[in-house]
Amino acid sequence: MCGRFTQTATGEVLVERFGLTMPSDVGPRYNIAPGQPVLVILDPGDGPVARWATWGLRPAWGRHQAGAARLINARAETLDQKPAFRSLVARRRCLVIADGFYEWRKTPDGRWPVRFVRRDRAPFAFAGLWDEESSGAVPLSLACTVVTVPANDVVAPIHTRMPAILRPEDEGSWLDLSVPWEQAQHVLRPLAAEELVGYPVSRLVNSPTYDVPACIEPVEPAADPAVEGTPSRPAAPATSASSNPASAPPRQPTLF
Repeated sequence: MCGRFTQTATGEVLVERFGLTMPSDVGPRYNIAPGQPVLVILDPGDGPVARWATWGLRPAWGRHQAGAARLINARAETLDQKPAFRSLVARRRCLVIADGFYEWRKTPDGRWPVRFVRRDRAPFAFAGLWDEESSGAVPLSLACTVVTVPANDVVAPIHTRMPAILRPEDEGSWLDLSVPWEQAQHVLRPLAAEELVGYPVSRLVNSPTYDVPACIEPVEPAADPAVEGTPSRPAAPATSASSNPASAPPRQPTLF
């Protein structure tokens, strides 16, 4: 699955990479968690645009239920079979902008976060689905989910699934709604293993309260200051007494 990711590129870099005007408030994100706004590119009918969307779709039948779970992932193999997604695959495909994602490796010291990035460190796009949602007096807003595929050889030792990272040449086919689903689905495959690398990072990532550059810095587990509860540079936001950055990340709603 994909339960946390990063997008640390500047707006200028994203404009150059994707060829679109970006929202003025785009900034580095080091620990994006479900329920938070994420940057997506979608085509509402008059051409691709970049927009903010909440990470996690609420199925139509659960949008008016207090505390209804958000679906943050969607399995590529069953997108056109699941009621929550099958109406979206032909009309509401999107790109979710990122430059890395986290998974947790089992170690003798507990579960440890590993960040996966392209070998060239360039930003990329996850395949996603989006929808509109509203609840009572809340204005209409956008929400999205990240499509997952079987893990490649780099991720497989840690997790059986990974987000569907689109090759640049496949992004247009996924986004272009004139491309039928039967054709578009073929771009949903694991990124080649030689294009992806992973490295251990601080357990600060385990708490979504921490969204600071220290989250993406490589660390040796034995030297991780978060283990001792003494976060290093830069200073991280204070957490509540119930927040423990060294604890395992909470399970997030998913549908794969």
